Amino acid sequence: MPTPHTCPDHFTPVPLEKCYRLMNHGPTVLVSARRAGVDGVMAAAWACVLDFGEAPKVTVVLDKATRTRELIEASGLFALQLPCVGQAGLTVAVGTHSAKDLPDKLERFNVPMFTAPGHDLPLVQGCVGWLVCRLLPEPHNQHTYDLFIGQVEAAWADERVFSHGRWHFDTAPDDLRTLHHVAGGQFIVAGATVQGSLG
Repeated sequence: MPTPHTCPDHFTPVPLEKCYRLMNHGPTVLVSARRAGVDGVMAAAWACVLDFGEAPKVTVVLDKATRTRELIEASGLFALQLPCVGQAGLTVAVGTHSAKDLPDKLERFNVPMFTAPGHDLPLVQGCVGWLVCRLLPEPHNQHTYDLFIGQVEAAWADERVFSHGRWHFDTAPDDLRTLHHVAGGQFIVAGATVQGSLG
């Protein structure tokens, strides 16, 4: 499915040394990939930061039954996106239905996508964070544990809710809060922040 190249409003680069902060609070992610003109998008609740610094790395668990996983294994590239409150229904839809059983799921659920300059990957509009990753193949982990490792090559965020390396959930619109899956399509959302101190 062709995707437009126009980036959404408020789409702002995040320095790689700060991109781990996009996922540090454990949000649900949308995983996307492309291979030979075929796009895939699925939801994943088990994704986290593995390493940070100049070569930040992330992990994500991807079931063997998914088309998106096949696209990632074939292309060696994937993107993680952070959906927000307004995308709860979309997140459940793409996480519940596989393109193997519903080949037109992206059209059926009207998944809005775009591509960022220099990156041939479908990115989901309306999210509040995006990370483009190169797969670091670990066949044993992938086959045995469904665990995939990616090195982040580029990252962006919606500047209304993430800027200067920090989330601003206290001051941003409530519908830009990230989703955190509990079970059965139920989510909690990112809430107020508390500043800790040593004394």
